[in-house]
Amino acid sequence: MTAEFVVLLVVVVTALAFDFTNGFHDTGNAMATSIATGALKPKTAVTLSATLNLVGAFLSVEVAATVAKGVVDLDTVGGTDLLLIVFAGLVGAILWNISTWLFGLPSSSSHALFGGLVGAALASIGVQGVVWDGVLGKVLIPAVLAPVIAALVSTVGIWSIHRLTRSVSTEHRDRGFRLGQIGTASLMSLAHGTNDAQKTMGVIFLALVAHGTITADTAMPFWVKVACAVAIALGTYLGGWRIIRTLGKGLVEIAPPQGLAAESSSAAIILTSSHFGLPLSTTHVATGSILGTGLGTKGAEVRWSVARRMVVAWVITLPCAAVVGAICWALAHLIGGMPGVLGVFAILCALALFMWLRSRRQPVDASNVTADWDDKPAPAPGASATVSGEGRS
Repeated sequence: MTAEFVVLLVVVVTALAFDFTNGFHDTGNAMATSIATGALKPKTAVTLSATLNLVGAFLSVEVAATVAKGVVDLDTVGGTDLLLIVFAGLVGAILWNISTWLFGLPSSSSHALFGGLVGAALASIGVQGVVWDGVLGKVLIPAVLAPVIAALVSTVGIWSIHRLTRSVSTEHRDRGFRLGQIGTASLMSLAHGTNDAQKTMGVIFLALVAHGTITADTAMPFWVKVACAVAIALGTYLGGWRIIRTLGKGLVEIAPPQGLAAESSSAAIILTSSHFGLPLSTTHVATGSILGTGLGTKGAEVRWSVARRMVVAWVITLPCAAVVGAICWALAHLIGGMPGVLGVFAILCALALFMWLRSRRQPVDASNVTADWDDKPAPAPGASATVSGEGRS
């Protein structure tokens, strides 16, 4: 077994670890509103979401192609150098995902990944190593437009719902919309799989090209699809309860009609972006949709302080992940070869363990994820908090 092959294995494992964090980080995008309204029980919701994420991962590879060929210029770098860039970018993305999960902030896993790759490429090759047209046209512009469009669509949707159901009693209306939410939340989970699982496929594809196992024109290997689908589904099943709580309870108090409007608009936008190969942030879309339902509902309370924290996290995600990616590349390059990669991987494991242990001080899980929002972590429900799905995320 050569040193280069060992490095490839580490990169693939790290990519699947990112996919796993992407799963538990973004579960709330699909299921937070259904859990908040009581349409689905928490554990049922994450199980359904995981299953549909798994299915959705096989429906398209357009986004994977964008990630594989639209961020790092494959004509300027290859071999071990490209493997190191991919590895450092993944470490930057994982550390950002776990950090924002710890604070319950629904930031973009997509932008964390792109930021890490861009930072590592800049540190390694310079500005010529990044496909700037791809980053601008398929990452930055959609990042600005997606939450705005989602908010507009869901605002119109919830306004229309209120107009059409104004003569229906609240009890009958809510019962019907809870049933409808099962369908829209399922569609949202399917859409999430078609978009987010593809990003990790694209990263592993990059690594395989760098190693020489395949060429840039090779079709996506089936084993890559399966591995990425399983990894994101497992992460989704464990449930990112801290982020589910923020989206479901922290931004807007969500009623069943709002939940259905938010999920419908999010699913439509994400499926459209997947069709065109746009690696859209499902977090931005879901948050914009939830915000829109608050704006379109008379008397609804939108917690702008929570919204501001989310926006700040969105703005700094790409540059922060880029800085971490660049530092990881520099450290691995300084040590050199396989020892450098293994050393950075050990640092990643240590920091991830530290943040997980830190999260155990104020656990959030299926039993307290819907507790009343007071801008603080959910109260631990006695001994049940120690059996935490969040702790296993």
